[in-house]
Amino acid sequence: MNLSISGHQLDVSPAIREYVTTKLDRVLRHFDHIIDAQVILSAVKLRHTADVTVRVRGKDIHCEATDENLYAAIDLLIDKLDRQVVKYKDKAQTHTPDAIKRQPIVEEYVELQP
Repeated sequence: MNLSISGHQLDVSPAIREYVTTKLDRVLRHFDHIIDAQVILSAVKLRHTADVTVRVRGKDIHCEATDENLYAAIDLLIDKLDRQVVKYKDKAQTHTPDAIKRQPIVEEYVELQP
């Protein structure tokens, strides 16, 4: 998984970077087929915003969370992302078609009338 963490009007310290990566490990525990993740952290006055875009096969999942504390915004973001990834995983597992050899055989007999 490629991980990109950037900050707008905010310096991303190693402590914040480590916090985000440990929190993203929780999402990887549920679904490990994540191709790419981009995390954007921003701060405007007393409003901290955390955005993430996660690319999985066939879909991009985007989440956003805002709070007065940056760490709380990251926690809210990871909770939202975790729910969306679990929802995507459930949909992907239930909508997969069965293999042809696993499908039941339907036999139809047509009677010809003379």
